[in-house]
Amino acid sequence: MKIAIINGPNLNLLGKREPEIYGEESFDIFLENLQSNYPGIEISYFQSNIEGELIDALQTAGFNNDGIVFNPGGYTHTSVAIGDTIAGIKAPVVEVHISNIFARESFRQLSYVSAKAVGTISGLGLKGYELALEYFLSKRS
Repeated sequence: MKIAIINGPNLNLLGKREPEIYGEESFDIFLENLQSNYPGIEISYFQSNIEGELIDALQTAGFNNDGIVFNPGGYTHTSVAIGDTIAGIKAPVVEVHISNIFARESFRQLSYVSAKAVGTISGLGLKGYELALEYFLSKRS
């Protein structure tokens, strides 16, 4: 099984940026642990702060993977183009947010991704990525 994890803007700052919201663990360390805990899944990883690069990564991963775990970061609330990309690819997408976007500012409660994703996990910290992997494993025939 091949799963792509794609992270959007500022997620390269995990462990440094607002640790009271996003935690103190870097994504690199988290990803190493995730890969060792799921040896049966081939996990690829991509992060960018640039919307077009995320669209390119989604398009590539969307035809070469069994699923995508996607945290669009701030583009969740602003990018119709990212939502359109998800609608146009083959691989199912699970939208993940580390913080509970529905308990934050009102503008963060709108997602242009959710309606195109098979599901959304919000507010469970980095555990959301693991739960998304578990979802894909449960769908394996």
